[in-house]
Amino acid sequence: MTDFRVDGAAALEWAARYLERVGELPVLAQVKPGELSAQLPLSAPEKAEPFANVLRDLDDLILPALTNWQHPRFFAYFAVTSSEPGILAELLAAALQQVAIVWRASPASTELELRTVDWVRQLLGLPGGWHGHIEDTASTSTLAALVAARHVTGRNAVVLSEHAHSSVEKDARMLGMEIRKIAADENLAMRTDGLDLSDVAAVVATVGTTSFASVDPVRELAERAHAAGAWLHVDAAYAGAAWICDEERWSQDGVELADSLVVNPHKWLLVPADCSLVWTSRPDEWREAFTLTPEYLRTSDYVDSLPDYGPALGRRFRSLKLWAVLRCYGAEGLRAIQREHMRLARLFAEWVEADPRWELAAPVRFSLVAFRYAGTDEENEAILERVNRSGEIFISHTKLDGRYVLRLAIGNARTTEADVRRAWEVLNGV
Repeated sequence: MTDFRVDGAAALEWAARYLERVGELPVLAQVKPGELSAQLPLSAPEKAEPFANVLRDLDDLILPALTNWQHPRFFAYFAVTSSEPGILAELLAAALQQVAIVWRASPASTELELRTVDWVRQLLGLPGGWHGHIEDTASTSTLAALVAARHVTGRNAVVLSEHAHSSVEKDARMLGMEIRKIAADENLAMRTDGLDLSDVAAVVATVGTTSFASVDPVRELAERAHAAGAWLHVDAAYAGAAWICDEERWSQDGVELADSLVVNPHKWLLVPADCSLVWTSRPDEWREAFTLTPEYLRTSDYVDSLPDYGPALGRRFRSLKLWAVLRCYGAEGLRAIQREHMRLARLFAEWVEADPRWELAAPVRFSLVAFRYAGTDEENEAILERVNRSGEIFISHTKLDGRYVLRLAIGNARTTEADVRRAWEVLNGV
């Protein structure tokens, strides 16, 4: 059985200690496949255990098998931060157990979500009148956008860059839509020359591609899409958060013309996963694609409900953690963290450029550096495996024109210049 106050205090203490010492742990899990499974019982316990046993096994079994995304030297994929206000808000959201299937079922969850998402809209400098809500991930947000696009246009083709996130292709495949990948230009952005959109349902433009943080020509794509009767969806899941900084709004050019847009606060706004914001400038048509109100959900006080705008009916209280983070950091605090991350990325790139053994593979955008050792692909892959096995840093890779490229993405609020310098040392075998 559980004594909520006693065990809750112990769990909070465990979490606080974890965050204090996470920088001392290996970044990448140092276990072999199946190693944790071999230590877990094959079936659930018949009799109740104290919560203290859970915390014990968290230390003994789970922690060694964790890849520590909260580590200040986690530089793989897109580094993220689950901040303390967000963590506490997650606890409260679980305690409140709101399920916002209609307004009546959770007025607070419904209205707080609409308001906090609009706060973010304003912080990012997006147009007024857009309807926004929260989905779990950009994969779901983009899936919803493709559903809306197909509903509105009656067409079945999706156009995307060769560097678009894999979730776009996966979403289109799940919907049975035709996928048309467009080659990128010398800036790693989607080409527009010769683009025929006459039978296209949706064009997906990316601001901040996964591999290189490149930016598609959103304005031109929007104009071409609309002239052809197609829907323009913008995937700014990572880089869109940078629009809180005025100097990064160069990448927002044309976004005001979008039919829909996704930005993930759980990537670069310190909100715990999962929290993906999706807006549409065509809310009435978007809503038509999703609205289905069975008799058991009809009420005398019925107003537009959040499930009218997305695939899921059951919706948890995600806005609480977004609300907490925005209030406890303020726009000023969030901007300061992002600007430091971008400064550190530029600093790392300077070290790469100054060393003839290394080379940049793409221009530095936002807080991502794509680089490689000036050798063979095999040498670059060996470097990645060596540094990740060390447990000191964790980086990931991609490919450009068939060449192996290393990626260092800075996004954790605890990352310092010393952490970035240590990454450079480890890469150089120091």
